[in-house]
Amino acid sequence: MVSVARAGVTPERLVLAGAELADEVGFEGVTVSALARRFDVKVPSLYSHVRNSRDLKTRITLYALAELADRSAVALAGRAGRDALIALGTVYRDYAREHPGRYAAARLRLDPETAASSAGPRHAQLMRAILLDYRLAGADQVHAVRLIGSTFHGYISLELAGGFDHSEPDPQESWERIMDALDALLRDWPAASPEVAS
Repeated sequence: MVSVARAGVTPERLVLAGAELADEVGFEGVTVSALARRFDVKVPSLYSHVRNSRDLKTRITLYALAELADRSAVALAGRAGRDALIALGTVYRDYAREHPGRYAAARLRLDPETAASSAGPRHAQLMRAILLDYRLAGADQVHAVRLIGSTFHGYISLELAGGFDHSEPDPQESWERIMDALDALLRDWPAASPEVAS
């Protein structure tokens, strides 16, 4: 075992190592003790950087949300409507394939204060920016953001779990058809029924 200082452990390195570990073993498998083994240091020595495993996982979640938001912003630059919708979906899907543990971390429920100061609101803003081209506002915009997020996450989760491994047609073809269907739905958004509107 070496000292934390000698191992070069900083809060930033600890979070990055935790994110890498999440991709290797799954987000559930990330613990302070697992990271201590990775750095070859004693577990108590890491508590100067993180309070416990929950704190570590929260920091990994914040890291993943920011990383994914940055990638999304780059992909959406100069795009609108269908092109933006597909670009955002592709970023989420590619990120999940490249970093399955971090993608799972990005789904962790945060307390309201932490969530408000995270990159989570940026994700909602990016989705709302897409919807400008579809001319949705108010409650319809909220419903549409929820629909897009649910569609992306649902498909990606099933794909990551191997749900489409041995079936035809090819999952990429299904993904493209789903993007087309989402675009068509957003362009022809149903009016609220009188019962819902009142």
